[in-house]
Amino acid sequence: MKSIAKLLMVIVVLLSSINSFAQIKNAKTETVKVDGNCDMCKATIEKAGNVKKVASVEWNKDTKMGTLTYDSDKTNQDEILKRIALAGYDSEKFLAPDDIYAKLPGCCQYERTLKPVAKNKEADMDMSSEHGGHDHSKMVTSENAPVQNASQLTAVFDNYFSIKDALIKTDAANASDKAAALVKSVGVVDMSKLSTEEHTVWMKVMKNISTNAESIEKSKDVAKQREAFATLSTNLYELAKVSKQNAPVYYQHCPMYNGGKGANWLSKENAVKNPYYGSQMLTCGSTVETIKQ
Repeated sequence: MKSIAKLLMVIVVLLSSINSFAQIKNAKTETVKVDGNCDMCKATIEKAGNVKKVASVEWNKDTKMGTLTYDSDKTNQDEILKRIALAGYDSEKFLAPDDIYAKLPGCCQYERTLKPVAKNKEADMDMSSEHGGHDHSKMVTSENAPVQNASQLTAVFDNYFSIKDALIKTDAANASDKAAALVKSVGVVDMSKLSTEEHTVWMKVMKNISTNAESIEKSKDVAKQREAFATLSTNLYELAKVSKQNAPVYYQHCPMYNGGKGANWLSKENAVKNPYYGSQMLTCGSTVETIKQ
């Protein structure tokens, strides 16, 4: 009976993995060595690497090999391995910060045998300052760390502003198109080129931004698009606070939306043009914060 139960468990896990892979478009699969010891390590590694419908990680504790399956249009091997390293696990390309490794449970503190392919001043990831309370200057990559590039997030914000403009005009079709463009722009952001603060927030809001944008893209109902836009705006606000902008960004508030609960949005203009009501109440609202970098 025990052997049958184990077999059924294996079948369930395999079916779950197949289903997860099937949801990933433009799937690319690679295997990479990732250090770890036990089933708890496996759970942590896979949770850190997985992104719904974008990336799936299967780690084998016996071989220490991770199988990475991901949408090559939205992410890449480096982004997945960085997340795994930030969870405390070394890979062939990225080493976990020492302070994070030290906080792993005793059973998870594997022997650290992996070394980066190259290590020099230009090879350190651009994470020398605090990121979530950890010093990530000790995470090393075999590739030269790129110079911080403020333009990495430009397309994300530009597409957001285009959605806002479409909603001001109550143009559901255009809002859907611009949301699709936002989803694509999220997928091509190179996290290694973000500043430490940008990287911290990006890891927090990236999935939510994609989910919000996909909701706007798939809906042809402008009312539902506006609901998703309200949440999208909250996530973009967090990112705008730490991102370098070429000009001030205005955080604006509509007190009437959502049954009087209100909602906010970002704008490149101080003059209020309300995306939640359009021409019905175009100037309803006010600027509550000016974000300058």
